[in-house]
Amino acid sequence: MLPVSELLFFALAALVLVLTPGPNMIYCVSRALCQGRAAGLISLAGVMLGFVVHLLAAALGLTALLLAVPFAFDAIRLAGAAYLLWLAWQAVKPGVTAPFQARELPQDRPGKLFAMGFVTNVLNPKVAMFYLSFFPQFLHPEKGSVLLQSLQLGAIQIGVSGAVNAALIFCAGGLTAFLSRSEGWLRAQRWIMGSVLALLALRIAVPDRK
Repeated sequence: MLPVSELLFFALAALVLVLTPGPNMIYCVSRALCQGRAAGLISLAGVMLGFVVHLLAAALGLTALLLAVPFAFDAIRLAGAAYLLWLAWQAVKPGVTAPFQARELPQDRPGKLFAMGFVTNVLNPKVAMFYLSFFPQFLHPEKGSVLLQSLQLGAIQIGVSGAVNAALIFCAGGLTAFLSRSEGWLRAQRWIMGSVLALLALRIAVPDRK
Protein backbone atom coordinates (compact mmCIF):
# COMPACT_ATOMS: atom_id res chain seq x y z
CA MET A 1 0.00 0.00 0.00
CA LEU A 2 1.44 3.38 -1.00
CA PRO A 3 1.48 6.25 1.55
CA VAL A 4 -1.55 8.55 1.48
CA SER A 5 0.69 11.58 0.87
CA GLU A 6 2.09 9.96 -2.29
CA LEU A 7 -1.39 9.05 -3.50
CA LEU A 8 -2.61 12.61 -2.98
CA PHE A 9 0.36 14.04 -4.85
CA PHE A 10 -0.21 11.59 -7.67
CA ALA A 11 -3.90 12.56 -7.79
CA LEU A 12 -2.85 16.22 -8.12
CA ALA A 13 -0.46 15.32 -10.94
CA ALA A 14 -3.21 13.33 -12.69
CA LEU A 15 -5.56 16.31 -12.33
CA VAL A 16 -3.07 18.72 -13.90
CA LEU A 17 -2.41 16.36 -16.78
CA VAL A 18 -6.08 15.69 -17.53
CA LEU A 19 -6.62 19.47 -17.62
CA THR A 20 -3.90 19.70 -20.27
CA PRO A 21 -6.03 19.70 -23.45
CA GLY A 22 -5.57 16.65 -25.65
CA PRO A 23 -7.49 14.40 -28.06
CA ASN A 24 -9.65 12.81 -25.34
CA MET A 25 -10.91 16.11 -23.94
CA ILE A 26 -11.47 17.67 -27.37
CA TYR A 27 -13.34 14.59 -28.63
CA CYS A 28 -15.65 14.29 -25.61
CA VAL A 29 -16.43 18.02 -25.46
CA SER A 30 -17.03 18.19 -29.21
CA ARG A 31 -19.42 15.23 -29.07
CA ALA A 32 -21.32 16.83 -26.20
CA LEU A 33 -21.64 20.08 -28.15
CA CYS A 34 -22.65 18.38 -31.41
CA GLN A 35 -24.96 15.60 -30.15
CA GLY A 36 -25.70 16.35 -26.50
CA ARG A 37 -24.50 15.15 -23.12
CA ALA A 38 -25.52 11.52 -23.66
CA ALA A 39 -23.26 11.30 -26.71
CA GLY A 40 -20.44 12.89 -24.74
CA LEU A 41 -20.82 10.38 -21.90
CA ILE A 42 -20.91 7.41 -24.30
CA SER A 43 -17.73 8.72 -25.90
CA LEU A 44 -16.19 9.08 -22.43
CA ALA A 45 -17.04 5.44 -21.64
CA GLY A 46 -14.96 4.39 -24.64
CA VAL A 47 -12.14 6.66 -23.47
CA MET A 48 -12.22 5.02 -20.01
CA LEU A 49 -11.87 1.56 -21.54
CA GLY A 50 -8.87 2.85 -23.46
CA PHE A 51 -7.30 3.94 -20.16
CA VAL A 52 -7.63 0.36 -18.89
CA VAL A 53 -5.70 -0.91 -21.93
CA HIS A 54 -2.92 1.64 -21.34
CA LEU A 55 -2.84 0.81 -17.63
CA LEU A 56 -2.52 -2.95 -18.08
CA ALA A 57 0.15 -2.58 -20.77
CA ALA A 58 2.19 -0.17 -18.67
CA ALA A 59 1.75 -2.04 -15.38
CA LEU A 60 2.86 -5.38 -16.80
CA GLY A 61 5.67 -3.81 -18.83
CA LEU A 62 7.01 -1.69 -15.98
CA THR A 63 6.95 -4.63 -13.60
CA ALA A 64 9.08 -6.75 -15.94
CA LEU A 65 11.43 -3.87 -16.80
CA LEU A 66 12.11 -2.74 -13.24
CA LEU A 67 12.76 -6.28 -12.09
CA ALA A 68 15.10 -7.07 -14.98
CA VAL A 69 16.95 -3.73 -15.27
CA PRO A 70 17.04 -1.79 -11.96
CA PHE A 71 18.76 1.32 -13.40
CA ALA A 72 15.90 1.65 -15.91
CA PHE A 73 13.93 3.35 -13.09
CA ASP A 74 16.11 6.46 -13.25
CA ALA A 75 16.13 6.48 -17.05
CA ILE A 76 12.32 6.39 -17.24
CA ARG A 77 12.04 8.92 -14.41
CA LEU A 78 14.22 11.45 -16.25
CA ALA A 79 12.29 10.81 -19.47
CA GLY A 80 9.12 11.60 -17.54
CA ALA A 81 10.58 14.90 -16.30
CA ALA A 82 11.54 15.84 -19.86
CA TYR A 83 8.04 14.96 -21.07
CA LEU A 84 6.43 17.20 -18.44
CA LEU A 85 8.72 20.08 -19.44
CA TRP A 86 7.63 19.56 -23.05
CA LEU A 87 3.97 19.71 -21.96
CA ALA A 88 4.71 22.90 -20.01
CA TRP A 89 6.17 24.50 -23.15
CA GLN A 90 3.19 23.35 -25.22
CA ALA A 91 0.90 25.13 -22.73
CA VAL A 92 2.67 28.51 -22.86
CA LYS A 93 4.25 28.71 -26.31
CA PRO A 94 3.06 31.55 -28.56
CA GLY A 95 0.27 30.85 -31.02
CA VAL A 96 -1.35 27.97 -29.11
CA THR A 97 -5.05 27.58 -29.92
CA ALA A 98 -7.89 27.81 -27.43
CA PRO A 99 -8.12 24.45 -25.59
CA PHE A 100 -11.93 24.34 -25.58
CA GLN A 101 -12.41 25.16 -29.24
CA ALA A 102 -14.91 22.55 -30.40
CA ARG A 103 -14.66 20.64 -33.68
CA GLU A 104 -17.56 20.09 -36.04
CA LEU A 105 -18.30 16.37 -36.08
CA PRO A 106 -20.91 14.23 -37.88
CA GLN A 107 -23.86 12.68 -36.02
CA ASP A 108 -22.94 9.09 -35.07
CA ARG A 109 -24.70 6.15 -33.43
CA PRO A 110 -23.86 5.10 -29.81
CA GLY A 111 -21.74 2.11 -30.87
CA LYS A 112 -19.56 4.26 -33.08
CA LEU A 113 -19.29 6.97 -30.41
CA PHE A 114 -18.02 4.39 -27.92
CA ALA A 115 -15.61 2.84 -30.43
CA MET A 116 -14.21 6.20 -31.49
CA GLY A 117 -13.69 7.22 -27.86
CA PHE A 118 -11.82 3.96 -27.27
CA VAL A 119 -9.64 4.31 -30.37
CA THR A 120 -8.95 7.99 -29.68
CA ASN A 121 -7.55 7.12 -26.26
CA VAL A 122 -5.68 3.93 -27.20
CA LEU A 123 -3.87 5.86 -29.93
CA ASN A 124 -3.28 8.93 -27.73
CA PRO A 125 0.50 9.36 -27.22
CA LYS A 126 -0.09 11.68 -24.26
CA VAL A 127 -1.68 8.84 -22.27
CA ALA A 128 1.00 6.31 -23.22
CA MET A 129 3.78 8.71 -22.22
CA PHE A 130 2.06 9.50 -18.92
CA TYR A 131 1.86 5.85 -17.90
CA LEU A 132 5.33 4.88 -19.09
CA SER A 133 7.29 7.89 -17.87
CA PHE A 134 5.34 9.21 -14.88
CA PHE A 135 4.38 6.07 -12.97
CA PRO A 136 7.95 5.05 -11.99
CA GLN A 137 8.35 8.14 -9.78
CA PHE A 138 5.63 6.74 -7.50
CA LEU A 139 6.61 3.06 -7.55
CA HIS A 140 8.49 1.65 -4.55
CA PRO A 141 9.55 -2.00 -5.01
CA GLU A 142 10.56 -2.21 -1.35
CA LYS A 143 6.93 -1.57 -0.33
CA GLY A 144 5.42 -4.54 -2.12
CA SER A 145 4.27 -5.63 -5.55
CA VAL A 146 5.09 -3.11 -8.28
CA LEU A 147 2.17 -4.49 -10.29
CA LEU A 148 -0.34 -3.84 -7.49
CA GLN A 149 1.09 -0.36 -6.93
CA SER A 150 0.73 0.38 -10.65
CA LEU A 151 -2.89 -0.77 -10.62
CA GLN A 152 -3.56 1.38 -7.56
CA LEU A 153 -2.12 4.47 -9.25
CA GLY A 154 -3.97 3.64 -12.45
CA ALA A 155 -7.29 3.45 -10.62
CA ILE A 156 -6.69 6.94 -9.21
CA GLN A 157 -5.72 8.35 -12.61
CA ILE A 158 -8.74 6.82 -14.34
CA GLY A 159 -11.07 8.08 -11.60
CA VAL A 160 -9.68 11.63 -11.79
CA SER A 161 -9.79 11.68 -15.58
CA GLY A 162 -13.32 10.31 -15.70
CA ALA A 163 -14.63 12.82 -13.15
CA VAL A 164 -13.01 15.83 -14.86
CA ASN A 165 -14.12 14.86 -18.36
CA ALA A 166 -17.67 14.11 -17.17
CA ALA A 167 -17.83 17.56 -15.57
CA LEU A 168 -16.60 19.14 -18.81
CA ILE A 169 -19.25 17.26 -20.78
CA PHE A 170 -22.06 18.51 -18.52
CA CYS A 171 -20.74 22.08 -18.66
CA ALA A 172 -19.50 22.01 -22.26
CA GLY A 173 -21.78 24.65 -23.75
CA GLY A 174 -21.42 27.33 -21.08
CA LEU A 175 -17.75 26.64 -20.43
CA THR A 176 -16.80 26.83 -24.10
CA ALA A 177 -18.70 30.11 -24.55
CA PHE A 178 -17.10 31.65 -21.45
CA LEU A 179 -13.54 30.65 -22.28
CA SER A 180 -13.90 31.64 -25.93
CA ARG A 181 -14.68 35.25 -25.01
CA SER A 182 -12.29 35.53 -22.03
CA GLU A 183 -8.81 36.06 -23.47
CA GLY A 184 -7.36 36.98 -20.08
CA TRP A 185 -8.59 33.73 -18.51
CA LEU A 186 -7.27 31.66 -21.40
CA ARG A 187 -3.84 33.26 -21.02
CA ALA A 188 -3.81 32.81 -17.24
CA GLN A 189 -4.96 29.19 -17.57
CA ARG A 190 -2.10 28.41 -19.94
CA TRP A 191 0.56 29.95 -17.68
CA ILE A 192 -0.78 28.36 -14.49
CA MET A 193 -0.90 24.97 -16.21
CA GLY A 194 2.60 25.41 -17.63
CA SER A 195 4.02 26.45 -14.26
CA VAL A 196 2.51 23.48 -12.42
CA LEU A 197 3.78 21.05 -15.08
CA ALA A 198 7.29 22.53 -14.79
CA LEU A 199 7.20 22.15 -10.99
CA LEU A 200 6.09 18.52 -11.36
CA ALA A 201 9.00 17.94 -13.75
CA LEU A 202 11.41 19.37 -11.15
CA ARG A 203 9.88 17.15 -8.46
CA ILE A 204 10.47 14.09 -10.61
CA ALA A 205 13.98 15.03 -11.75
CA VAL A 206 15.16 15.67 -8.16
CA PRO A 207 13.69 12.79 -6.12
CA ASP A 208 13.71 12.53 -2.37
CA ARG A 209 16.85 10.59 -1.38
CA LYS A 210 15.78 9.90 2.20
